[in-house]
Amino acid sequence: MPFIRANGLDIGYDVMGAGPPVVLLHGATSVGREDFAAQLPLFQRAFLVHLPDARGHGRTRWDAANSFRYDWLVTDLEGFVDSLGLRSFHLVGFSMGALTALHFASRHPERLRTLVVAGITTQREPRASVLRRLMDPVKILATDPAWAAELARRHDAGQGEGAWRRLLPAIAADVAVQPLLGPRDLHAITTPTLVACGDRDPFAPVDHALGIARQIPGGRLFVAPDCGHEVMVRKPGLFNEALAGFYRSTEAEARRRAEATGHPDAAPPPAPATPSAVPAAPPAVPRAPGTPRAPAQDPAAPTHPDAARNAGVDEADVHRLGGRQPEGDSG
Repeated sequence: MPFIRANGLDIGYDVMGAGPPVVLLHGATSVGREDFAAQLPLFQRAFLVHLPDARGHGRTRWDAANSFRYDWLVTDLEGFVDSLGLRSFHLVGFSMGALTALHFASRHPERLRTLVVAGITTQREPRASVLRRLMDPVKILATDPAWAAELARRHDAGQGEGAWRRLLPAIAADVAVQPLLGPRDLHAITTPTLVACGDRDPFAPVDHALGIARQIPGGRLFVAPDCGHEVMVRKPGLFNEALAGFYRSTEAEARRRAEATGHPDAAPPPAPATPSAVPAAPPAVPRAPGTPRAPAQDPAAPTHPDAARNAGVDEADVHRLGGRQPEGDSG
């Protein structure tokens, strides 16, 4: 469990695997090794994985009594990757981490090989209202002692006893006022991007994810059925299948661009995940009656029907997985 000094913090992080670097950014109140536990076996086969704890979370000490701002997380990420010497890397973020990743990508698109964001919205509501209700420490202690104990387990050792009771309201307060990403910011993201969400996410509705995917050039959309906010936790098989297809297709596209130009460096460095480097996708579930048949695809294209290109993203994509059987908890 190494630490690295960056942006005035001692950032605690995990590192594992081998290959091109990828940075995984966890959501609010969590830590990376837990949010992405179901994806780590896949990532470790193809990437050198970095999982930093955000300030005030896990091992990265920060007293939230001194406030908490999302834009600090972006400069924290800049300092983290610079201190590690990561000039070009893959980036994955969930929820709070996804917002950090989008801001970073809009500022530094040339540094990213690929971008994956899950559980993300660029609008203030309904996220701010939901967080105000959920991030009340007094209510949590009174009504959900198991959750209170889990928060203490995640954060007390690194932050001090009871630190989560300051962290949660500080996060909720910042969400109500934090700067929002606009169309110009999203259009600046030239990195191959996959936007993922659950179809019943109370924080980031499907239409928000659809809007983000449409505004990022070459953006792709994956929607998990019968799923809430934590798509990578609640639907790990479907999410991992979408990841594998996304990385295979971006690698193939990078190779085609390099061959067409005759300059291997003309395209962003390809992702290393190949069919032999990632777990096999689960067997396809038969289509439900009335569900449109997915169009024939290039073998190198995304294998998941909702890892769609921006040009093909429309409202029909949002419901295309409706005939699949639920997988795991509904979220």
